[in-house]
Amino acid sequence: MHSCTRPHPSIKPQTMKTSRITFVLLLLLGTATSLLAQHTFTGTVTDPQGQPLPGVNVTFDYVTPGTVTDLNGHFALAHNKPCTNLIFEAPGYLRQVQKQVCATDSILVTMRIRPQRELVEEEAMEAYPASPVMSDQAIRTSGQAKMRIGNRGIVPGYAIDPGTPHNTEDYAAIQENRFHRPGDEPLSTFSIDVDAAAYSNMRRFLKNGQQPPVDAIRVEELVNYFNYDYPQPKDEHPFHIETELAECPWQPDHQLLQIGLQGKLIPNDDLPPSNLVFLVDVSGSMQAANKLPLLQSSLQLLTDQLRPQDRVALVVYAGAAGTVLESTPGSEKMKIKDAIRGLTAGGSTAGGEGIKLAYKIAREHFQKKGNNRVILATDGDFNIGESSDAAMQRLIEKERESGVFLTVLGFGMGNYKDNKMQILADKGNGNHAYIDDLSEARKVLVNEFGGTLFTIAKDVKIQIEFNPAKVAGYRLIGYENRLLNKEDFNDDKVDAGELGSGHTVTALYEIIPVGVESDFLAEVDDLKYQQPKPSGKKSDDLATVKFRYKKPDGAQSILLERTILAKASKKGSESFRWSAAVASFGMLLRDSDFKGNATYDDIIELARSAQGDDPEGYRAEFIRLVKNARDLFPTKEKKDNTTAGNR
Repeated sequence: MHSCTRPHPSIKPQTMKTSRITFVLLLLLGTATSLLAQHTFTGTVTDPQGQPLPGVNVTFDYVTPGTVTDLNGHFALAHNKPCTNLIFEAPGYLRQVQKQVCATDSILVTMRIRPQRELVEEEAMEAYPASPVMSDQAIRTSGQAKMRIGNRGIVPGYAIDPGTPHNTEDYAAIQENRFHRPGDEPLSTFSIDVDAAAYSNMRRFLKNGQQPPVDAIRVEELVNYFNYDYPQPKDEHPFHIETELAECPWQPDHQLLQIGLQGKLIPNDDLPPSNLVFLVDVSGSMQAANKLPLLQSSLQLLTDQLRPQDRVALVVYAGAAGTVLESTPGSEKMKIKDAIRGLTAGGSTAGGEGIKLAYKIAREHFQKKGNNRVILATDGDFNIGESSDAAMQRLIEKERESGVFLTVLGFGMGNYKDNKMQILADKGNGNHAYIDDLSEARKVLVNEFGGTLFTIAKDVKIQIEFNPAKVAGYRLIGYENRLLNKEDFNDDKVDAGELGSGHTVTALYEIIPVGVESDFLAEVDDLKYQQPKPSGKKSDDLATVKFRYKKPDGAQSILLERTILAKASKKGSESFRWSAAVASFGMLLRDSDFKGNATYDDIIELARSAQGDDPEGYRAEFIRLVKNARDLFPTKEKKDNTTAGNR
């Protein structure tokens, strides 16, 4: 007897078909929901002594933006899988890979210090990168987001000449500012500088247990790495001016004058639309993990900050330059990130061609009342075409006439060309940051998004006239590569520095009061033909300081003026003490002729007294760096005040 299963009479075939489809859809939806479920991985990272290790990069791979450990070494990172591999990286430590850890695990990672031999080998590979496996022809085909440019691999058998120096990093020589007599030179003139690249670069050296090169220490950039508690402007001008005079911590018989500018903070939602061009170096020298992979993660962080009204194009260069992504609205974040993730490194470095192409695209999409900017990310190792310092300066000075601003992001070590970065930023109406880890990328491109990318005042100059009746000698601390001639102050054709939204700028002068003897002031013969000028004895003024600035789209400067009274306090404010501590540290690292009585312990004590509110932990990190330097590079005993100037 034949039997079969029949459907219930009340169930129609079409209904059964619909039910099956519904079941499949629900199954697929459930699977998708399971895949999209976020699992949070949390844990702690410590150093070999078991102390919390902040600033460690934690990620699942080399291209997906991850996170960094906080001041307590803690991290939290979400993933759609319950178990996966975690990668931990920090300068000076060996890379750690934790395989197949689960979100339910208690993750504890102890980083191991990288042997000095491996640091030298890594610097050598970066200083003398392998020839590319692929040719540069691929880069000439522009417009393809998935365009491949070279090969990550190292060519087997590539040899380094043992007689050649491993480290080819370049820094412009700094001749430290000296003391001047106001009777002979009453005017001091300079351009502001909001760059902070020297600080993160210095940090990289100290974390690797290395002495930073003297010329890598630009004291003003160390000081300006930090924000200061200056009031917001309340008038029509884009910045507030703050001055303070107090006793000099490293030379108590001297005084220290602090001049501070606080740029107007514009909320991100109120910022004008951006026309950005990411210009990325994908040459062979960018293969290292702390170069192109870190660069990609950094630009993805920046992409997350973009608004629908913003636009981004992506240009790359190796042996030639090409467009990977045409100008794209900020609302298409996945498209922008896919283009960034698709980059690989290989080939030589035609930086000049890349700069020309990036500015061309920026001009094509120019926003008349917006923010037009090229963001150059590189190690600065240009070696094809226009590559000399003079050629790069001429190129960038020509391109800046278009009204497009420049941001330079430096990466890597071993062959890092800081001198070229400085030229590009200084001459291109721009700023310069060094990205040593993902935490620094977040500081520059997320926390300080407006200040990094949005200019509120350009060509900002400072000129100060000292009263010889109150001041026997003065010295500008830092800003050696920003000095101007006195006549440049009133010349609107002379380029100067830019100030971004919310940025602070701090400058320090060490003052020798009248009546204080000092070996720093050399004696000169009396002049025969010059008539003595009025002494200013009846005035209580220490100095008069003048400022000039232009609006971002302006051609004529605006003049401001302030008078500083010769009335010094004993210790100074929190902001004063912090800037003094950082400046003193910079002078110790430089073994400056003017470091006076400073010691690492004095700096630590002064910094602790001024640490204040430190939500991001930048000031706490500074104190740790001073301790590291104290342990790595002990200094001589503290000098006596009476002999501090004899060198």
